[in-house]
Amino acid sequence: MTLLEAARAVRDRAYVPYSRFKVGAAVRGASGAIYHGCNVENVAYPEGTCAEAGAIALMVASGETELVEVAVIADSPSPVPPCGGCRQKLAEFGRPDTPVLLATTSGQELRTTISALLPGRFDASHMSGSE
Repeated sequence: MTLLEAARAVRDRAYVPYSRFKVGAAVRGASGAIYHGCNVENVAYPEGTCAEAGAIALMVASGETELVEVAVIADSPSPVPPCGGCRQKLAEFGRPDTPVLLATTSGQELRTTISALLPGRFDASHMSGSE
């Protein structure tokens, strides 16, 4: 199964009773294993979980802390990029040159990288020397 196929399959399980906007994401860990996640809404909107965050949480819960590839898919007119918070989460576990595939259910694709999605990322080096 490809990363995009994994993202497409998990997208169908999204819990989206309010927006009806299903998103699926999959990340490949450094081991080669695929971890997937879907968005999960809550009536208190800020309490929902993005698909990318779910995939990363599954990766970490499975014992990995490095992702080497990302795929995100949604039923939208053009590929949907991760939200700002998810961009930072991807940057936490991936390198700047980590490939990111954004896709629509109709087949449109956009290939990018974590650094292109989050230029000027905040990272641990910004915290050195602080007490």
